[in-house]
This record gives sequence, C-alpha cells and structure tokens, in this order.
Amino acid sequence: MSLLQEKDKEYLKNEFSKLKNDVKLVLFTQEKDCTYCNDEKMLIEELGSLSEKIKVEYYDYAVQNDKKEQYRVDKYPALIIEGAKDYGIRYYGIPAGYEFASVIEDIMDVSAGNTNLTEQSKKKLKSIDKPVRIQVFVTPSCPYCPRAVRTAHKIAIESDLVTADMVEATEFPEISTRYSVQAVPKTIVNDDTEFVGAVPEDQFVDEVLSALKPHE
Repeated sequence: MSLLQEKDKEYLKNEFSKLKNDVKLVLFTQEKDCTYCNDEKMLIEELGSLSEKIKVEYYDYAVQNDKKEQYRVDKYPALIIEGAKDYGIRYYGIPAGYEFASVIEDIMDVSAGNTNLTEQSKKKLKSIDKPVRIQVFVTPSCPYCPRAVRTAHKIAIESDLVTADMVEATEFPEISTRYSVQAVPKTIVNDDTEFVGAVPEDQFVDEVLSALKPHE
C-alpha cells in the first residue's frame, strides 16, 4: 500500500532532482502505544525511494537511548531532517495534511544549507548567543500552521543554537494541555514567550529574540 499517489510521486521526483546535497531522514518510532508510527515509517520510506540523495534511518525510541541523546528527542514519533549537519529541525507526530508540504520544503532547504529568510532576519539571528527551543503546535487540518512551522525551521537552519519542533497537538494532548494550546498554530519559545497565529517573518524573529532578554 502506498500513501502517495503516482502523480504526487512524479511531482516529488522532479522536485528532488533539484537537491544539491544529501539529506538524511531520521525517524524514531516505537511498536507499542504509537498510533501513527507505522504510517509515518511508510511515508518516510516512500520519500526515500524518490531520490538517491535522500537517505533514511530508523531507530527504536524504546531501546536506542544513545541516538535519543544524540538527537535530543524526547517523544515519538520523531522525525529529524538532517543535511551537512543537524540543523535542529524536529517533527513530533506525523506530518500529515497541510504539514506534509513543510517536510518537502524543509528537505529542499536542508539540501541547500540555507533559506530564503531576509538578510535583515539573518542578521538579527546572528545575535543569538544561547540555546533556543521553539515549539510550534499544529493540527493536520490547519492551513495556517505550515507557515509558522516553516519559519521556525528556517530560523533553526540559520542558527546553530536553535532547535525548532513541530508538535502535532492532538497526538500529544498532555503537552498541549501543559501549554494551554487552545488554538493553532501556537508557538512557545524557551517555555517563556508564546504567541498564536502565523505571524510575519520579522515579527516571528523578534519574538524569538525577545525570549532571550531578561524579564523583570
């Protein structure tokens, strides 16, 4: 059984023919208590079959603690999109629905090793001097969520100190409750700054930087 239609495969093959450098898709799954792990594994396998430049690795979240520590993953299913280095791109939960496009665009950016963020944004991000974790809570049916996810992931690509997570809110209800996720996309920066909506790039960058400032 294939999750991708033939027309989608042909489109993706054409897109992936533009890949500059190898990309590695690293997937953490677990056999028990994981509703979408098998579906996500099948999806990643299909993507890997569409280009020689896309490599795929699978790890068992339950037993391969060394890899969990290496990639700093704390739940499953977890997908890392890695290029010449680990850019800090994370997907927690299956990237289905609208989020599938985010995966494809991330693969293209990671292969190139850069993004289309404005030069002003890139300059601002150079001021980051301590670790930043961005969590963007989404649902597959949210048409505005991919924009927030992509902006977060672009920031992670541009800064070695940033890790950016997509978190599928319905797959992780306890975490969503902890962060009072009532509307998506909701973005949390360092458990300190939060905002809702697919805000413009410049505002998103400023929100990330504001989370690094001392708060009275």
